[in-house]
Amino acid sequence: MKINCNFDRNKKLWIQVGTLDNIIKILSQGMPATISDLLSFLSIPETKSRHLRIMMRLLSCIGIFKSNVTPSGVEAFGLAPVSQHLTTSFPHSPCSSPFVLFLLDHHLVDPCHQLSYWFRRSDMSTTPFEMAHGKTFWDFTGAQPEFNDLFNKGMACDSIFVMDVLKHVGREAFKGIGTLVDVGGGTGLTAAALAKEFPGLKCTVFYLPHVVNSAKKIDGIQYVGGDMFLELPPADVVLLKWILHDWSDEDCVRILQRCKEAIPPKEKGGKVIVIDMVVGVGSNTQTSMETQLLFDLEMMILVAGKERDENEWHELFVAAGFSDYKITSSIGLRSIIEVYP
Repeated sequence: MKINCNFDRNKKLWIQVGTLDNIIKILSQGMPATISDLLSFLSIPETKSRHLRIMMRLLSCIGIFKSNVTPSGVEAFGLAPVSQHLTTSFPHSPCSSPFVLFLLDHHLVDPCHQLSYWFRRSDMSTTPFEMAHGKTFWDFTGAQPEFNDLFNKGMACDSIFVMDVLKHVGREAFKGIGTLVDVGGGTGLTAAALAKEFPGLKCTVFYLPHVVNSAKKIDGIQYVGGDMFLELPPADVVLLKWILHDWSDEDCVRILQRCKEAIPPKEKGGKVIVIDMVVGVGSNTQTSMETQLLFDLEMMILVAGKERDENEWHELFVAAGFSDYKITSSIGLRSIIEVYP
């Protein structure tokens, strides 16, 4: 996800997300747009013409857009490769716009301003997010419907991206599975995509009761509400897609122990599939490492979780009582980890 890396590196805090999103929608229609065009389309006063040009030239300089001079000598702007991924019209790639809009939301940015105060405190029980908003990330999400909707759309977007990649790589991990529980499976998009890609696979989405009860149900997918720290529905395989990085080592061990209780022995096909980052592993080592570390910082700020390297994953699996694991690097920044009881 080089997109995230560019936004973070180039001071995402002062780029107004709503305006940027609307500009991308305008440029995705295919024709380059001049500053006059953008002023008109966005209903921005003419007095802000120079200021909009400043922003557009900067975003072009850092590769978000591209700038060209028309035959009549007027500067016009179009989509660059990065911003093309934020549209629904870009071929052979799911739109990343909902995911990026979630990452750039001010509720996620504001806690960054608490870091200097947070580092001076010896108390580890409060995150910068909680300092900024007075609630944990999960309590805040449950109490703010608009933010919760933004979060769900971002995670659904990520599920589409992951499943799009799994059509081409990483398929072996899911072959031959009879039943699967997607823990923290949100609205069920991942489970539905897996069931479609692997006929005969029966999928259950397991999430918090209030989320499951309000989710729009997908035909063929079973929904079960509960607490992953207490008990999981039995299945051949438990899927944890981008779940464990939200939690401390102690909590991860508890979650993995519940997973181990829910699956059969290895010789009967039992395993846990973890889709998460393995820091230092990626298709482009330098770019991947940089973005993985940015996500590591994000987890520290939001939820007291972290991204883990292979040694840290190994320690978790051993502590939870698992016997072996296999890592397949195949989903950009993330890997598929098959964990065996």
